[in-house]
Amino acid sequence: MLIRLLATLAVPVSISAFAAVDVNNASQAELESITGLGPATASLIVDERRKGPFRNWTDLIGRVKGVGERSAARLSAEGLTVDGASYRGPAAKPGAGQAQGATADQRGATDTAASATRK
Repeated sequence: MLIRLLATLAVPVSISAFAAVDVNNASQAELESITGLGPATASLIVDERRKGPFRNWTDLIGRVKGVGERSAARLSAEGLTVDGASYRGPAAKPGAGQAQGATADQRGATDTAASATRK
């Protein structure tokens, strides 16, 4: 009986711990509750938001000094969202993924073979 009561009480606490905080709707205190987001950055976000809502993560990264792709990924993992969306990483650059010569594994195998023949 006691275990069931404790489990029932723990569920709302665990759900609220993982509740998303949307950058366009959160107060400065709610923004600061995100691990890795301090008072200075939260203040910058609130100031930029007064100019207009953030359209997406790219907009947030471009407008808020100190928020880059790596920090956006960390903040998203901690529950920050932009217009309800989590950060999905940088957009692919044109031509990305096309063959650019030997891969690192192929170069490593060639370097290893070359050093073995020199010995």
